[in-house]
Amino acid sequence: MRSFVPLLPLVLGLLAGAAHAQEPCYADYKASREQPLELQYGVAEIRGECSVPAAEQELRPRLAAGGWQLLQVIATFGEAGARERRESAGEYYLEY
Repeated sequence: MRSFVPLLPLVLGLLAGAAHAQEPCYADYKASREQPLELQYGVAEIRGECSVPAAEQELRPRLAAGGWQLLQVIATFGEAGARERRESAGEYYLEY
């Protein structure tokens, strides 16, 4: 019977990688709407791939449903980055 002990580090590494891949992703963005002109800075949770292009695709329809036009996704980041930006985003922290 073979021993599975040599495989243990590999299995643990794969599990750790899967857990890391599941870390929440957030993006900060700028948006606008007209009549009257309003600008918004916000932070949103991203449910798909954690990249600026994926965040743009995900946020554009979510913001449009609220009457906003996405101007720019600034960056994507994890929970620590979201906490750092909470005060700056104000009422638009996790609104969209």
